[in-house]
Amino acid sequence: MKKLVAVLFTFIAVIAARGQQVSNFSLTNVINNQTVSLDTYPSCQGLVIVFTSTNCPYDEYYRNRIAKLAQNYQDRVPVLLVNSDPNGSNESMAAKAKQQNTNIPYLSDKDQTLMTNLNARKSPEAFLLKNNNGKFSVVYRGAIDDNAQVEGDVRQHYLKDAIDIMLSNQTITTPEVRPVGCNLKKKG
Repeated sequence: MKKLVAVLFTFIAVIAARGQQVSNFSLTNVINNQTVSLDTYPSCQGLVIVFTSTNCPYDEYYRNRIAKLAQNYQDRVPVLLVNSDPNGSNESMAAKAKQQNTNIPYLSDKDQTLMTNLNARKSPEAFLLKNNNGKFSVVYRGAIDDNAQVEGDVRQHYLKDAIDIMLSNQTITTPEVRPVGCNLKKKG
């Protein structure tokens, strides 16, 4: 019975996350130590948030694909990387970003406020937020595509397709796809 209740609460939380308005946040970009918030992007059509870590192999599989998405949509739908590992340090995050030569904002969420707000569970897990006059709401969450390990074998580009559909002002018919990756560590 306890398992059923836990599953039910998780299901309700996931359903509630779709279409939910996202509260503004203020997180530090470890690459340049500047604060980033939803207010940083008032004129973009949307925003992609990808939860990631410094030690999950799935993050490495997706690194180049995330960079391509960031490049292709940079002005209309910026991409943010968020690390919510309570045991990691901003210094290790900055070192990883430097090693990977990334210019995508890499945000530290050590208190797990954004992770909890979005009910993020995996690394990597993507959230596409639509900007409605400065109010951001979740329109897609989950997997980036259908083949984590082999980019050349991808057949379904879930996140890219959701971005394109959102930009064309149509309804995303698949607003959630189960993400693959490592479980995010919870504090406490």
